[in-house]
Amino acid sequence: MSSGYYPSPWPGEDGGPQRLQAAHAESALNLQPGEKLACVTRNTLLSTMTVLGDAGEVYLLTHSALRSNLGLATTSCVELIDPHSLRTRKSSPRLPGGPMWPGGMAIHRNGDIYVVYGRYAHRLDRACRLKASLELPLAQPYNSFVILDNGLIVAKNLSDTYAASLSVIDPETLRPACAPVICPEPSIARLSAVGNTVYVVGVRSIFRYHWDDAARTLGLDRDWQWNYIGATAQSYGWDVVLDGQNAWFMDNGLHRYRINMLGAGLRPSANRLLRVSLSDGRDHANIEISGLPGGSITNPPLVDVQRRIVVGFDSANKVLRAWRIGADQTLAPLWTKPDFGVASHLLLYPHTGELVVNDYRRWGEEVVLLDLETGAEHARVRSGGITQGVVFPSVGWERDLYWCSMGRLARIFVA
Repeated sequence: MSSGYYPSPWPGEDGGPQRLQAAHAESALNLQPGEKLACVTRNTLLSTMTVLGDAGEVYLLTHSALRSNLGLATTSCVELIDPHSLRTRKSSPRLPGGPMWPGGMAIHRNGDIYVVYGRYAHRLDRACRLKASLELPLAQPYNSFVILDNGLIVAKNLSDTYAASLSVIDPETLRPACAPVICPEPSIARLSAVGNTVYVVGVRSIFRYHWDDAARTLGLDRDWQWNYIGATAQSYGWDVVLDGQNAWFMDNGLHRYRINMLGAGLRPSANRLLRVSLSDGRDHANIEISGLPGGSITNPPLVDVQRRIVVGFDSANKVLRAWRIGADQTLAPLWTKPDFGVASHLLLYPHTGELVVNDYRRWGEEVVLLDLETGAEHARVRSGGITQGVVFPSVGWERDLYWCSMGRLARIFVA
């Protein structure tokens, strides 16, 4: 966990800026014979994620959307919810946003909640009271943020045509810590980070920036970059996972998602799992996930550092697949699950090897518990709603987890 985040079991999206999507310590569902998964659900405006504070504190981020269809500004909202019933305990005011895109929320090591949504950053206390707001430089949506080990917040606009712009924010003043840093190309994916280094997946290349204390700005690492598109006809990659040795992500991210990802790919090629060494940008590889045409995703793969397993998927063609990572970084097929509707960010319990995914079938979403080593299914529960989730789950405080799927929030628990 980055030292910039609050020391809770899940203080930010994907569990932290490396996007390992893994629970900490010995947290687990630990499903036993005779037990099953059950759920409690509630409708939401548009839910993006939950994060955890102190024991029993669960915060939910939602946002509006219909106004965006009329060209009007949208807003976000943070709720402190009951960890069991999901009812609202406290709520922020409607937070200014502007252009619509699911944003992000995290609890900083200083104990306050930070939200980036639309073109605004907000600071709230743990009672959801607004303390400060900052309008970001561009009239575009900023898709969340990462917190560096030094406590600085880094956000990025979302665009496939204009160069990406990194905004570095001082968490105490909520003012810019330096001038915006312009990237060499546009970027759709969310940022990832290790220490004080920020990783950016552009529409053609992956590159990184190091925070320079002396210059008080982010400096581009000109010795580390990979043009993962090259001469191919692939489309852009999404969020990158940093496992300490390699960066992992998937491409063909261009799609036409509305309610689900089925058949939503817009390129005729198969989507790929991509790897590049963190120590040498020339050491990289790719592998097709399903090999089927029209492959597409909208999220990152999952890497289990302990078991050296990577999980990728092709949402458009409903294929989920796992490989074992060899000592030389080559991938050996481990298991494949066809006709499996995965599209969301995933959730791993490393202590037990339990993998939580979604499966979209029969015009509805089910949350499924798999064995990471074998792919064997242990349990599933229908979480309700007709939308296939493409956003963020989180662990809970007990043998439970929270699953967001845009218009629905579910608490999944062992019964």
